[in-house]
Amino acid sequence: MSFRIGFGYDVHRLEEGIPFWLGGIEIAHYKGSVGHSDADVLLHAICDAMLGAAALGDIGSHFPDTDPAYKGIASSILLKKCGELLSSRGYEIGNIDSTVCLQTPKISPYIPGMQKQIAKQLGLREDQVSVKATTEEKLGFTGREEGVSAYAVVLIST
Repeated sequence: MSFRIGFGYDVHRLEEGIPFWLGGIEIAHYKGSVGHSDADVLLHAICDAMLGAAALGDIGSHFPDTDPAYKGIASSILLKKCGELLSSRGYEIGNIDSTVCLQTPKISPYIPGMQKQIAKQLGLREDQVSVKATTEEKLGFTGREEGVSAYAVVLIST
């Protein structure tokens, strides 16, 4: 058995009056992430970690923001496609660990739903998916509520 580790990072600007998708679920908030797709920063970071672990590039190389086919697409679809891409190459996901950085809203009540959605899209057990959150103590662009960022690490094996 061979193991590989991938790391992912993503960031999106926040703006008032648009939906806020995070971890495959819509979160009630007065601001949402700006992007070509639904701008789910957590799922994008996980996709990048998965692709990176398999040395398959990044999310932009597979789903470019210049392609109108991906305009407004649910990032859960992109996550599922990344999972299928890994599976087609003989890789299996061992676990996912991720952290979301944002000042508000507090997302702890939503984390079990995010874990369930991510696990469902990838055919994993919920205990294979970790989602954590942190504020940045009002520092930087996330602390000023200008944006949201996410980090992810994925272990895959053959």
